[in-house]
Amino acid sequence: MIFMGDDWSEDHHDVYVMDQAGKRLASRRLPEGLTGIRQLHELIAAHVEDPEQVVIGIETDRGLWVGALTAAGYQVYAINPLAVAHYRDRHHVSGAKSDASDAKLLADLVRTDRHNHRPIAGDSPDAEAIKVLARAHQNLIWTRTRHTNALRSALREYYPAALVAFEDLAHGDALGVLGRAPSPEQGARLSLTAIQSALKRGGRQRNIAARAREIRVALGTEQLAAAATVTAAFGATTRAAVGIIAELNRQIADLETSLAEHFETHPDADMYRSLPGLGVVLGARCSVSSGTTRTDTPTPSLAETTPEPHP
Repeated sequence: MIFMGDDWSEDHHDVYVMDQAGKRLASRRLPEGLTGIRQLHELIAAHVEDPEQVVIGIETDRGLWVGALTAAGYQVYAINPLAVAHYRDRHHVSGAKSDASDAKLLADLVRTDRHNHRPIAGDSPDAEAIKVLARAHQNLIWTRTRHTNALRSALREYYPAALVAFEDLAHGDALGVLGRAPSPEQGARLSLTAIQSALKRGGRQRNIAARAREIRVALGTEQLAAAATVTAAFGATTRAAVGIIAELNRQIADLETSLAEHFETHPDADMYRSLPGLGVVLGARCSVSSGTTRTDTPTPSLAETTPEPHP
């Protein structure tokens, strides 16, 4: 067997090849794309005849290059960059990073420690589509969380009554009311009819009157007030944040619809749906972790199978 480390960047790959004893067989910088893949296959062919004799470590589990490696039949391990950094600290006193040295480090890592990592699951095109959608869905949720956290921080500065009224700032109730009354003065003046209208616009269909009364009481409570000019500035930022979060909600919902449609094509969809507590979205995320190739390797969590972006 041979072991290869692939330290990738946007336009090239530094590769290092060693044998089972750790002896260097070759090292080279390859261009991204078809030319680079062709050169990589030629480099490997000089040392082995069977693709299954090739073990490759790389700090990503996605992209056209990784797809070409797995399609060729090589054993490809996606190593989390944090794990690579820890391995570097253990084996190199300086801890210095370079593309060439990291390629060697990745080769050494899969030679000696690959039993502690998981090979990339083989995926059908349908499963790959689910992976793309699941990751995009997760990224949008993380983006929404950042915006709601920023909105919460701003409201704390000038509109604390809104935080009493709304626990979840991404909920339609909060977006509907804050979009109509982004300042404390406007919120205190809202009538029950206006609040009910805002709740309906935010998507609420039940208990509208009771919820409107709760919100009116919360927004009408006395609170510390910022200067008028400061309040106006915060109100403008709140209105913008509400618009962004509302649009993110729509895009997340659209992606969930697409994710559900694609998940139906997964060969293990029925199995995932049969597990307690797994809905379509969570089931799709689990399918991303396990892929469609059957192995005896335990399925890790989603966090373990999503390496951080390459520095």
